[in-house]
Amino acid sequence: MPHAGFIHLRVHSAYSLLEGAIKLDELAELCVADAMPAVAVADSGNLFGALEFALSAAKAGVQPIIGCQIGLTRADHEPRNGASPPPDPLVLLVQSEAGYRNLMKMVSRSFLESPPGEVPQVGLADLETFGAGLIALTGGPAGPVGRRLLEGQDPAAEQVLGELARIFPGRLYVEIMRHGLPEEARVEGRLIDLAYAHELPLVATNEVFFPNEAMYEAHDALICIAEGSYVGETERRRLTPEHRFKSPQEMAEIFADLPEALANTLTIARRCAYVPQVVEPILPAFPTEGGRSEAEELRARAEAGLERRLASQVYRDDMDETAREAAARLYRERMEYEIEVIEQMGYPGYFLIVADFIQWAKQQGIPVGPGRGSGAGSVVSWALTITDLDPLRWGLLFERFLNPERVSMPDFDIDFCQERRDEVIRYVQEKYG
Repeated sequence: MPHAGFIHLRVHSAYSLLEGAIKLDELAELCVADAMPAVAVADSGNLFGALEFALSAAKAGVQPIIGCQIGLTRADHEPRNGASPPPDPLVLLVQSEAGYRNLMKMVSRSFLESPPGEVPQVGLADLETFGAGLIALTGGPAGPVGRRLLEGQDPAAEQVLGELARIFPGRLYVEIMRHGLPEEARVEGRLIDLAYAHELPLVATNEVFFPNEAMYEAHDALICIAEGSYVGETERRRLTPEHRFKSPQEMAEIFADLPEALANTLTIARRCAYVPQVVEPILPAFPTEGGRSEAEELRARAEAGLERRLASQVYRDDMDETAREAAARLYRERMEYEIEVIEQMGYPGYFLIVADFIQWAKQQGIPVGPGRGSGAGSVVSWALTITDLDPLRWGLLFERFLNPERVSMPDFDIDFCQERRDEVIRYVQEKYG
């Protein structure tokens, strides 16, 4: 079956929070219906949906292209009223695993190092440091090149285009958009001239926010919610019905005069071969005593902890030795069963690490909750003082927490004092990395 001659490279999924309105499984279905062999999700400023998108697209037989619309700091504008102008959008698409890691670093840096209250953004220096393995699209009329052209700064536009071409050698595409907006028409000719003058390829894009025209009004209301405005207001952000998932046939008609820009969407897809995979959690090694394995360490600590719990919370003064042994037998049998399951599933280190930082927090006088959720059903957790609820007394089930028939990482719900929880996080970082 022949595939379509156009690929969407600027889709905003629902992970473009309060902006995109396309679910990732729905996106895959749209691509299959249009025989679109690949598609790129470039959510605004984040990679929240990258893995989910990769899995859902690949399952549907569509090549996923991981991307992000990142904000580029506007160094050519002075702050007004103490706030910097919003950054210029730039689209980055992943070519390789190195590019994926670089894009993750860049997105993290944009959140961690941007001024408080401002849109997450990076500078040209960050692009230079982390640009390897990435393809860049210039961002259309709102991007760093198009925005300068709209402001009549043609020399500055050409300069920043040259900078981007230097940072992304052979990996920069001049983006042409046709949503029917006046600013697109105003800069298109000059963008094409700059691309030809600098021997840079063109690429046709349609910024997609919703699946079809019927969703336009609902999406317009979503934009109002995001900005705290009303549908009837005139001075607010508006998109158009053209910001939908257009078919390849529609795009071929719109860009009939620029077939190279359409063909380059396929070229970019061929250049983007990386798909992130599900990676099982990797736990740091727990430092054991006397050369014991983690399983042996867990057993030793749990058995010692259980004896302390029995002495302080189960045994009564009126119990003779026989009564105490009878009471203890239930706990020891339950613990033996739990330890076998924990060892079988490979989680002794997890229990030891969690017990370690909880015990450290208690030693520092940091309030720790008694335990919530299914983890309170574990005698091992109780013996290690991860939880403070006696599961046998209250009839709590271990299988709700850890079950060999449903293999998944155990999850303790732990409450730390709000004012001092950062101390616990810092302890874990310093000890375990």
